[in-house]
Amino acid sequence: MKKTYSLTAGAAVFLFLSACGVESGETNNAAQDNEETNNSTDNAAEEPENDEASNNSADAEHVWQLGWNSGLDDDSKGEAAKAFAEYVNEESDGRIDIEFFPNETYATSPEMIEAVQVGALDMALPGANELAGVVPEYAALSLPFLTEGFDEAHAVLDGPVGDDLKAMGEENGFITLNDVEIGFAQITNNVRPIEEPEDIEGLTIRSPNDVSLIETFNALGASVSTMAYTEIYSGLSQGVIDGQFNPLLSIYDQNMQEVQDYLSITNHTYYYSYMIMDDELFNGLDEELQQIVRDGSERGRDAAREFIASEEEAALERAEDEFEEVTYPDLPPFQEAVEPVYTEVEDVMGAEIIQDMRDFLEEYRNDQ
Repeated sequence: MKKTYSLTAGAAVFLFLSACGVESGETNNAAQDNEETNNSTDNAAEEPENDEASNNSADAEHVWQLGWNSGLDDDSKGEAAKAFAEYVNEESDGRIDIEFFPNETYATSPEMIEAVQVGALDMALPGANELAGVVPEYAALSLPFLTEGFDEAHAVLDGPVGDDLKAMGEENGFITLNDVEIGFAQITNNVRPIEEPEDIEGLTIRSPNDVSLIETFNALGASVSTMAYTEIYSGLSQGVIDGQFNPLLSIYDQNMQEVQDYLSITNHTYYYSYMIMDDELFNGLDEELQQIVRDGSERGRDAAREFIASEEEAALERAEDEFEEVTYPDLPPFQEAVEPVYTEVEDVMGAEIIQDMRDFLEEYRNDQ
């Protein structure tokens, strides 16, 4: 397999592409020339190394850039990217090669969404809640306590509701290929253990810019701050924010456990990303390559889910050692406190998609 791992200053690449009109799918010589330049994010997470980099991409018919905001190794997005790249390279007989831009080394995640829309970036793995700024319905699965475990989340995404969600990308300048699992979010903070909803009152909590999540923590009495994922560590270490919520493996991805004392296992929202692709690039492929790309995205989806399933138990055991205190709150009081969020966000993401998900899950539970 031929793989290229490029780590460059994202903003510079984005501006270069926009100014020079480099077309999607072509080899980006500017990125290759700056291969060893790292994005200067102020956090303690280590930048992934490009030990496996090769120069074979010049032999490929298509060289695509794929960016995301977390790590390459020990990360579900990284596992999805590697599984996708390996599959499409092998099945296309080397016609397709992928350049990786993890840890926002291309640009910030919102900027990467825009770059895919305008054709300056070929592919990205943004969070569904980040994409909700473009497709509001993508925030629906973030609603608090909507799904009870991975099987339910997978059933939604793999069923007709998930198909409807993916189709919405085509109306907004990109193809939504498949979901990439991140996991269920837990809350960390540096002020006090969280046992009941009142313990969240007055805390400054970082949230993605997702209306369902922002309203969830507003309902719990927190002051909500939005900042980039790669900025959370510095925000916590400098006391700009008291806490945040993310799946455990994402917490470790950015080393947040180093600057947080308290972890609360709430599983209050399901986090996932989408693998998206510039629509003009995808539509310009022949049918064989289009199918290879779609099949490759399924391999990426499965690799991410397998990775999360294999690492969840060990991640929780690690938490008991690395946090000062881990709590397991009784969840019904939290669920009751955030129930009004469902009504409050209807005008933003649409009552229909929310009801579709609830109806689907009710039927799914009755069938189990």
